[in-house]
Amino acid sequence: MWLKFLVCICIVAFCIFLGYLAAAKYRSRKMFFSQLAVFNERYLTELCYARKPLSEFLREYEYSGDFAKTVSAFAQHRVTESKLSYLTKDEKKLCADYFGMLGKGDAVSQKSYFSSQKGELNEKKTSSEREAKSRGELYLKLGLLAGLAFVILIV
Repeated sequence: MWLKFLVCICIVAFCIFLGYLAAAKYRSRKMFFSQLAVFNERYLTELCYARKPLSEFLREYEYSGDFAKTVSAFAQHRVTESKLSYLTKDEKKLCADYFGMLGKGDAVSQKSYFSSQKGELNEKKTSSEREAKSRGELYLKLGLLAGLAFVILIV
């Protein structure tokens, strides 16, 4: 009796864990765009006031996850292409264009370009947060339901 109960709990927990893993790409996308929006704000502030060299600015702040890898790849090799699987083709193009413009031209043209990107990045940030919240909950609930269905079929 206790063994069946323990196996059922393990199956449900495993299915919930699979649902959590399925929602990981939405959480990663949310984190990427949140950090990109913060990076844009910092860069705009930098353009207006301090005007440090780009390499010094990139080393100044710490980022995490895939965004940190993207920034370090840009800082070291000037790679503007992002090879992240959870981004759509349009989002990859947006990131490539964004990083392609970093450090190009004078401060006034950069300020106007990155100010215009601010609205689009904030929109991407809010949409990815909304999607991560809804899809994350959905996949967790689907994992729970799949686990319960599997337990019902076994028992």
